[in-house]
Amino acid sequence: MSGRDVWKREAVSSPCVNICVMHPQEGLCTGCLRTRDEIALWGSLSEEERRAIMAQLPSRGPLKATRRGGRAGRLRRAE
Repeated sequence: MSGRDVWKREAVSSPCVNICVMHPQEGLCTGCLRTRDEIALWGSLSEEERRAIMAQLPSRGPLKATRRGGRAGRLRRAE
């Protein structure tokens, strides 16, 4: 084993995009679309379990099309 092999690691698969905001009604992160439980358990899941969750994420995508805030959200609340 060479010195290079010691520092070589498999990257943990993750859909995280560093936009960590939980959608209050859906209970999903608006960045990666995972649930709180999925995020909390992510490090202890096997690669196979992570891939299974990531395969489900595209079907959760419509959440990203729904914006809650910004100017339009403030105007709706003011009505």
